[in-house]
Amino acid sequence: MPEVGCRGLAADLMTGMVNLIHPHGRLASRSIIDKYLIAARHLLLFLDARGFTGGAADLSRTHLVEFWMASQRITELHTKALLKAWDEDRGRLPGPVRAMAEGRTFNQPEQRGNYAPYSEAEWDRLITLCRRRVRAAFAAHAAARAAACRGSSPLENGVWSGDNLHWLLAHHGPLAYPHLRFLGVSNQTATQVRRPLAESRAALFPQTDLVISYQLLFGSYSGVVPDGIDGLSLEDIDWAGGSEAILTYIKGRTSRESLNLPRNAVRLLERWLEHSALLRSLAPEEDRSVLWLRDILNSPGSFETGRVSDPSVRAWVIRHELRDDAGAPLPVHRQRIRTTFHTHRDRRTWSGSPRATIDPNHTPGVEGDNYLSAPTKSQLRAVEEVIEEAQGDLLRRASPPTVLTEEATVALARDYPQVIAQLRLEDAVIEELVGGERDVFVAACADQLSGLHGPKGKPCPARPWVCLLCPLAVFAPRHAGNLLRLKAFFSRQWRQMPAQHFMAVFSPYAQRVSQVLDCFDPVVVTAAATQVTDTDDELPLRPEERTA
Repeated sequence: MPEVGCRGLAADLMTGMVNLIHPHGRLASRSIIDKYLIAARHLLLFLDARGFTGGAADLSRTHLVEFWMASQRITELHTKALLKAWDEDRGRLPGPVRAMAEGRTFNQPEQRGNYAPYSEAEWDRLITLCRRRVRAAFAAHAAARAAACRGSSPLENGVWSGDNLHWLLAHHGPLAYPHLRFLGVSNQTATQVRRPLAESRAALFPQTDLVISYQLLFGSYSGVVPDGIDGLSLEDIDWAGGSEAILTYIKGRTSRESLNLPRNAVRLLERWLEHSALLRSLAPEEDRSVLWLRDILNSPGSFETGRVSDPSVRAWVIRHELRDDAGAPLPVHRQRIRTTFHTHRDRRTWSGSPRATIDPNHTPGVEGDNYLSAPTKSQLRAVEEVIEEAQGDLLRRASPPTVLTEEATVALARDYPQVIAQLRLEDAVIEELVGGERDVFVAACADQLSGLHGPKGKPCPARPWVCLLCPLAVFAPRHAGNLLRLKAFFSRQWRQMPAQHFMAVFSPYAQRVSQVLDCFDPVVVTAAATQVTDTDDELPLRPEERTA
């Protein structure tokens, strides 16, 4: 560490580093430890240049926000991990700083676009291989456990049979050939049992090759993000009884999330826990809670708890001759597995996702010709009601507006007798329409409880511009001011919305408001325009509808 004034912080960061290094944590290689040391160095030099002399308990949000926003994403992640590890040990990190260390990162990963899902043939080959590997390995494991129960100690009886080798490993843990001499086995005997010992070890204890199959299959069943799968522990699984389980995992972009696992994912998880139970019982106490605990080949009593590396996955593909549609080694990217999972789920549920255009098993023609059933009578009535409602809406929009050019009851009866007949307006209602007692901002409404735009018998919930195309609306010269305010609102929306979006949402109403205003005397419109200030405060708008 550099010579800095904040030696207390340097000591605290190194304490956090110790807690992160295996066996206390998951850092198990020199290269990754060096990266954490470089990140700690950057933080110390940054704070020292700003006169900071305290320890981790003296850090503030201001110090860390400035540093993290000016740093690379990997530096932010490593320094957060060091601070959290120190806080777990000492518990003295200030509350606001702890919330920032545990929260979302300032430097989000660069968006590289969506991963394309695997083709049907590639997906089938990948899942078939994983299932075959898991089934075969679990069967071999069950047979090896049974053999261990039948066997006895070869160190005592001198019989190095298959059953006795299984017994030896089940009681002494994963052993490699070079380490038998520590148990008093002669070199000649160790050489003779070298190969069967390795086979017994692979059958009893899951290794990285098998863990890859389990993880890929679990991702294809559950759709959990890859970083969430890598960091799982036994405490993250909440068994709800029967065949149900709730999984809590860390998603890098959004922090902790929970998922009710599908049944096939629960069964796979149960099988893995049974498969790894023997290895877990022999592991150190601090490693037993790691879900994907595995044996390290050619290393006695060593247990791997970290993330499966990408080179290991690529080697797994080559070893099992997994090919893509072009015949090349299949690039197994665990994020693509999640994308393919969502694609297949969308197709199964017809959720309308743009990733799913047709059913994966049939073309649209086959579906239409063979799989569309005749509706029941109730379904047919419901479809007809939807069609009638849509047709009625088109007719209402096409009908001309009811516009009075003078404030008189006789004008409505003279100019629109068909409206009175159609709406069955009584004399009292006509007087209220003309007199302003039924005004609703831009028009007078013949019946606010009609249920045309909402529940029948309750006040109409429609937005102000909906009245422009409503057959119950009656427009009079007194509404010219509000009509002009609405027209100005449309103009502001046109300036800030994409043209296609505006045409879909407001175009019919913008055309109708101009049509209504053209029916009024220009003198009336000019006088009303002087009262319009072209601001959102003039209209009853919701927060999301405002233009400023």
